[in-house]
Amino acid sequence: MNSALRNAYFIFSHSLNPTSNPNSFPLILSLHSLQSTAVSRLPLRIKRQQQPYRSPRSSSFCSSSSMAGADADAPAASSSVEKQFVDFRAQLEDSGSLRDRIRNVAMEIESSTRLMQASLLLVHQSRLAPEVLEKPKAQVGLLKSLYKRLAEILRESPGLYYRYHGDWRSETQTAVSLLAFIHWLETGELLLHPEAEEKLGLNESDFTLDVEDYLIGICFMSNELPRYVVNQVTVGDYDCPRKVLKFFTDLHAAFRMLNLRNDFLRKKFDGMKYDLRRVEEVYYDVKIRGLSATRD
Repeated sequence: MNSALRNAYFIFSHSLNPTSNPNSFPLILSLHSLQSTAVSRLPLRIKRQQQPYRSPRSSSFCSSSSMAGADADAPAASSSVEKQFVDFRAQLEDSGSLRDRIRNVAMEIESSTRLMQASLLLVHQSRLAPEVLEKPKAQVGLLKSLYKRLAEILRESPGLYYRYHGDWRSETQTAVSLLAFIHWLETGELLLHPEAEEKLGLNESDFTLDVEDYLIGICFMSNELPRYVVNQVTVGDYDCPRKVLKFFTDLHAAFRMLNLRNDFLRKKFDGMKYDLRRVEEVYYDVKIRGLSATRD
């Protein structure tokens, strides 16, 4: 088929130009084949040129523009972080100032309870006399005024009672134990929770006596009873062990009604059992020796 086309092309060109050199036919054919080859390769070049082209300058421009945008966002993020920590600093300074005021009042409460403890040491040295309790009872009014100041400080920041509760917790437990001991020496009965709140001025809705603090204070008070019994028997009060044992037994039975966990209150309750055993030993010793003035 190719030879037929060549012959037809040669006859046609020779008819147009009969004086042409026949030897030029191969050159014409070669030029014709070269043109056909270039034409056949043209679509491939067009297809390749249709692919998107991205110059290195354009890619570097995009990357530089993205970096410029990130640099523009950096000051805004830095300012927001700085503002947040400025607020944190103000909050911490306010909290520290409030805590210092609370601790100052707690230190005054601790000083007052130390005076009460020193005055109550006299009850272990002789028979109980009314004038022995006058000096520790004089501190009760001071304690009430101090807790009133504490309530006023906390009222400035409502809802933060338990956040700062630990700053005066131990002082409150000690105060409850001393008040309960004085109350028992006067009446032979347990100081109830509402009565303790009344003595300390903690009967307001936003500032009350925590139940756990009250119970721990009662446990502290029970630690004084074995020593008190021994000293009273030494000075000749042989009926004291019976009274203390009855009170202690009822108190221990009441504590057994509570479902206590393995915390500080549970440890203090476990210590109460050993205090009760010491009182029982003193009572049995007095009973066996026939020193008790009354019969059970």
